[in-house]
Amino acid sequence: MDIHKISELAQQQKSRSIIGLFSDRERADKYSISAAELYLDYSKQNINDNELTTLFQWANEQKLSQKISSLFAGNKINGSHINNTEGRQVLHSILRAPESVQHQILGSDSSEVVNTDKKMAAIVASINDGTLLSASNKKYTDVLAIGIGGSFYGIKVALSALKSYQKSGLNVHVLANVDGGAVQEKLQLLSVETTLVVVISKTFTTQETLLNAQAVKEWMSIATNHNDIMAKQWYAVSTNITKATQFGIDENNILPMWDWVGGRFSLWSAVGLPLALAIGNDNYARLKAGAYQMDEHFKNTPLDNNMPVIMALIGIWNRNGLQCPSLAILPYNHALRALPGYLQQTDMESNGKSVSNDGEKLFWHTAPVVFGQEGTNGQHAFMQLMHQSDDIIPTDFIIALQGTSQYTQHHDVLVANCLAQSEALMQGKTLQQAQSELVEQGLTTEQVDKLACHKTMKGNTPSNTILMEELSPESLGALLALYEHKIFVQGIMWKVNSFDQWGVELGKALGQQIINVMQGHDNDNLSASSLTLIKKFKNQSIL
Repeated sequence: MDIHKISELAQQQKSRSIIGLFSDRERADKYSISAAELYLDYSKQNINDNELTTLFQWANEQKLSQKISSLFAGNKINGSHINNTEGRQVLHSILRAPESVQHQILGSDSSEVVNTDKKMAAIVASINDGTLLSASNKKYTDVLAIGIGGSFYGIKVALSALKSYQKSGLNVHVLANVDGGAVQEKLQLLSVETTLVVVISKTFTTQETLLNAQAVKEWMSIATNHNDIMAKQWYAVSTNITKATQFGIDENNILPMWDWVGGRFSLWSAVGLPLALAIGNDNYARLKAGAYQMDEHFKNTPLDNNMPVIMALIGIWNRNGLQCPSLAILPYNHALRALPGYLQQTDMESNGKSVSNDGEKLFWHTAPVVFGQEGTNGQHAFMQLMHQSDDIIPTDFIIALQGTSQYTQHHDVLVANCLAQSEALMQGKTLQQAQSELVEQGLTTEQVDKLACHKTMKGNTPSNTILMEELSPESLGALLALYEHKIFVQGIMWKVNSFDQWGVELGKALGQQIINVMQGHDNDNLSASSLTLIKKFKNQSIL
């Protein structure tokens, strides 16, 4: 069995009514699952028992269970074939496991992980309690984290999601965009004397990160006469100690990253230092504990009752079977507003590929186009298209049963909107229903005939609904781990390496070529379009 067989099976049922599947009165119970602080209702998916069984059979044929075990055992998942891509282990999940498990998998190397955790916790504790002060001998008020990509998105989503857990009094800011306007905007909020800087770059060669770091360094050096400000107020998370120390950061303030932790999965490493400074060590540990609960569920649960596996296989059914090119992520929670952007990177950078692990051209699509926004804002924007265009866009709705504010009525309305949208996307509205509604409103026959067609909605859009009792560190950790594992499973089934990202490199290389041309060098490799645009930039004129 392969993806083509899955596609053939799905095509036979593409026009089937999802709501008709609820003739099975037990469907809502059968098509739901609880794990690690989360509840998944996938009963509104366009799939039946036989088709799910077929997907699980296919997963067994692909030896998915063994590959999950291999992932957690520390085998070289990233490029496991000879001469294939990067040849690395994928062990970010080990960073949220107990020390005993870390030692079991890493052996003597686990001591560096344990010591890094302890050092990070000590930094957080000493800054939060005021024993570690700035070069001006003042308590820190702000933290500026400088990174990009995976060194940025994980921190960003967790900072906004766990804002109600930020008790340290520190304001944590994240600077990623290589835009002087972004740098200026951040620095206007900060005081040199009370700002801690954390530079996050695995290689300490990332162009955007170093450019921003250099700007912040110059800002600090101009504003203070303390010669030890770099030694006291700057930290780095990097594998390249030489580059970091040459930049001016004290070696004792450099925390390691490991080759087996990909950037977009690095929140669980020392990359999480800015987050831990904001929410404290205890809450950071709770975040990891929630993710570990999902790890254990994923590792130990049979495929047909495994939440990440179910989401992954249904995602493939939608992408390759029902030919849906997109996936909407709609968190009905203001605190989770950064989640769609985080999952854009995690999903599309992981599986947005068209060449197999063996270097062969794939004859099926892989990652969907992921987009989204917090509810209810999306209802007044792109959801018009979701309801009334011909495109079917599968959707993940995410909601917490308990709100975090005193405005309980607002939360009731928020939850009602979430549930209503999933129902509306499934049910739609037929022409006959639209006509009947207009007749009840007292419109004439002529008005009904003219207006009814504009009020129809196609329906039959599949969706998942993910519930959590409350948005806590544990539930957030479980949610992030759920999507990590879903993406891993889809990479296995699509036969791609989810842990490299060569597509990021070409733009970087061409960017350097363009900078060289801006500085007066010749380049015959660039198009006439780019050379013309560079000329206009240098002349500062569009004429």
